[in-house]
Order: sequence, then structure tokens, then C-alpha cells
Amino acid sequence: MESFVAEKELDDIDRLLLKTIQNNASLSNVELAKKVNLSPPATHGRMKRLEQEGYIKNYVTILNREKLGFDLLCFIYVKTSIHQTVQLEAFEAAIVAMPEVLECHHITGEYDFLLKVVLKDSSDLKNFIGNKLSSHGSISGIQTSLSYEEVKSTTALPLK
Repeated sequence: MESFVAEKELDDIDRLLLKTIQNNASLSNVELAKKVNLSPPATHGRMKRLEQEGYIKNYVTILNREKLGFDLLCFIYVKTSIHQTVQLEAFEAAIVAMPEVLECHHITGEYDFLLKVVLKDSSDLKNFIGNKLSSHGSISGIQTSLSYEEVKSTTALPLK
């Protein structure tokens, strides 16, 4: 019989570490230690524990999509006609393989999936919908919304 071991509750210093690095993951251990008033070895130990316990999933660099020519940010609602597990998994695998798709959410409501997609221009959008997305046999409906202004975009969680 497996025993369940609860994760250690986060204390104020853990939360401060997480809040600090989610806004700037490029801080050195020494800089991070100064910001949270800990010694560098204590900071390093806490960070390793937070990583091992799964509170920190990854460290990434956020690129400027416009500078790289991805002028279209699209939200694409997808309705599928087949809802068996095997077909849904095949659709999800196809979406995961598409580099243009930044996020894919299985949602409730009229549509089944919401995709967040970046593309260079309207020609790329036409190609993406017409050749990539629509080629999957289980799709019965697509609705696309284009973002004309990104008012807020963050990866920071609202930690207290």
C-alpha cells in the first residue's frame, strides 16, 4: 500500500523566493539571497528543494514575439465531432506537434479546445487553419479571434 507524504507547507521565505524568481529568473544565487535576506547556501538549498518538490517547473526566457516577426496573436476555438479518448488524444498529439500553438486548453462550453497561436501574418493564418488545423478529421468547427492589443501578458502567479 502506498503512503501519501504531504509536501512541506510553503513558508514566507519560500513564497518570497518564488515571487522574486518568477519576475526575474536570471538572478544569480547571490543576488537572490540578498533580495530574500538569506545566505547564498541557504538560498541554494531552498531553491533545490522547491525544484525537487515541483513548485518550480522550469526556467525559461520570454522572447519578444513582435521583434521576431510574429505579428498575429490568435485565439482559435475548435469544436470536435468525435469525443472518444483515442481521437481526442490523437488531436491533442497533433496540436502539441505544432510549434505555432503556444497553449492548448480543453475547455467547457460550445467549443472543445482553445488554442493560443502566434503567426507572422494573415497568409500564415490562412495556411495554419486551412492546411494544418483543418486537416485533422475530427474537427467540426473553428472560430478565430485576433488580438489587436495585448493589454496584459504575464506568467507570474498571484502568490501572497
